[in-house]
Amino acid sequence: MNYTLNQLRIFAMVVQTKSITKAAEELHLTQPAVSIQLRNFQDQFELPLIEIVNRKLFVTDFGLEIAAAAETILNEVHAIDFRMHAHKGQLTGRLKMSVVSTGKYIAPYFIADFMKVNEGVELYLDVTNKAQVIATLERNEVDFALVSVLPEKLQIEKVELMQNKLFVVGNYDRTFPETEQGKAIFEEIPLIYREQGSGTRHVMERYISRNRLPVRKKMELTSNEAVKQAVIAGLGYSIMPLIGIKNELLNRQLQIIPVKGFPIRSTWYLIWLKEKRLGPVATAYLDFLKAEKEAIIRQRFDWFEQW
Repeated sequence: MNYTLNQLRIFAMVVQTKSITKAAEELHLTQPAVSIQLRNFQDQFELPLIEIVNRKLFVTDFGLEIAAAAETILNEVHAIDFRMHAHKGQLTGRLKMSVVSTGKYIAPYFIADFMKVNEGVELYLDVTNKAQVIATLERNEVDFALVSVLPEKLQIEKVELMQNKLFVVGNYDRTFPETEQGKAIFEEIPLIYREQGSGTRHVMERYISRNRLPVRKKMELTSNEAVKQAVIAGLGYSIMPLIGIKNELLNRQLQIIPVKGFPIRSTWYLIWLKEKRLGPVATAYLDFLKAEKEAIIRQRFDWFEQW
């Protein structure tokens, strides 16, 4: 046996994602690079680790045993690194966070300085939709979640981060008056929705229902970026968070349509399970966030009030 730690990491990620493509994305590698290392790893075993059936990847029973052993080895490697940093008097461990997809535009700014001063801390950041974020938190797989819609059924603690604003947006194919439009505008403009489980979709549908807006649903897309590009291309209009469209507004690819009752306002929160015992890294991050969040907002998001 002559496998490497890199091969163990790749195989563990392939087992976790059940996809070579997704594993490559998670590891920031090319798909061919992952395939080559996976093949080299497989060549060291007489029994198959994975099987491809009808273009779907399945892990064999033997592969699951090897994956469990790989996780144990990788955890021990992390422990060695952390012990080294601990002996140097540094904070060590992992900070695990799950972030809703539009939260990716703010999360890095609330994390960067903490990571810079704590070199012994390793960051795990999962970006997905609201439903998956809450499920990950409920399974206690992460320390924190960043959301704009609080879960109704979980007992949580929370820290308010900053305001979230959603506007009606379109491209420049049509000119709108500068005066506020009434709700009848929604009879004219077809709306593009996010997928079920999205926090943006939840806020959008709740507002539409409460105000009885006569919307025309055009299509449903599975990411904020996909919605943005569809609106830019002229496929329809949407209700989008300001945080994700700054550059498109400045470049005049998108325009905010003035509509009575908008923007819809909500709040970004960092949340964690009420019963969770936070470790040293999570506790230190929480202390950092409470002390520095106002300065981060002033330095990084002063543009937010221009709209």
